[in-house]
Amino acid sequence: MDLKRCRINIFHTPALIILCIFFGSSLLLAQDQSQTRELIIAAASDLNLALPEIVRGFKDMRPGVEVKVIFGSSGNLASQIINGAPFDIFLSASPIYIEQLDSAGAVIPGSKSFFAIGRIVLWVPNASKIDIDVSGIKGLLDPSVKKIAIANPQHAPYGRAAVEAMKQLGVYEGVKDRLIFGENISQAAQFIQSGAADIGIIALSIALSPKMKSIGRFWLIPEGSYNRIEQWAAVIKRSNNVRLAEVFISYLGGEEGRRILSEYGFLIPNDKNDKRGK
Repeated sequence: MDLKRCRINIFHTPALIILCIFFGSSLLLAQDQSQTRELIIAAASDLNLALPEIVRGFKDMRPGVEVKVIFGSSGNLASQIINGAPFDIFLSASPIYIEQLDSAGAVIPGSKSFFAIGRIVLWVPNASKIDIDVSGIKGLLDPSVKKIAIANPQHAPYGRAAVEAMKQLGVYEGVKDRLIFGENISQAAQFIQSGAADIGIIALSIALSPKMKSIGRFWLIPEGSYNRIEQWAAVIKRSNNVRLAEVFISYLGGEEGRRILSEYGFLIPNDKNDKRGK
């Protein structure tokens, strides 16, 4: 229907007035639905257990909204965004990649949010004879260990943290030739699960999953031995759903999101207004 014609004839027939109002409202509703029906999130792999639970809670509050999550290493996901990948939100395990995107003009100004802190653990399968509760990080030096899995430090923050911890705790030189790299922290965990590695350094959030707890043991690596693994969020500038993306990030950093993140071993920043991290 021609809206201009509606305006011309509004004084001639009440029925036409009602029809015009209904038609115009329908157009606005359709436009709003088309702009808010789907979010695509690029997320660091350490969130692959906590985030689906957070997404389910968010969708319960927003019936009809679809949320897709693509997991990977933070560095690789940032490269995809720079190259035009159609993501609405980026959840990074490091502020470095958020800042790179910000410098490239790829994120919405003011949308950056520091929402959690990740931790790393030394993990072994139950069949291993290494008593990591006694040996701690020195378990990596055990003669039975032939291969040690970590995430690739070139583009995975958890891989960099693993290398930092091994150096700080004095074992890196003795084990560096036995390291094998997963593309991300989830793949590093898969290497140990499958037997491709004997031991590894993975995210606490993965070690706390029911499956990992049932087949292995972990030792929490002291936080002071590696740089803090800050989890940051930002809205991608090319998103067609900016408002909905902002609402999701608010939910992620809200009471329910923080509760779920805590259950998976993430530390929550004490100050919600801390936008820089420490």
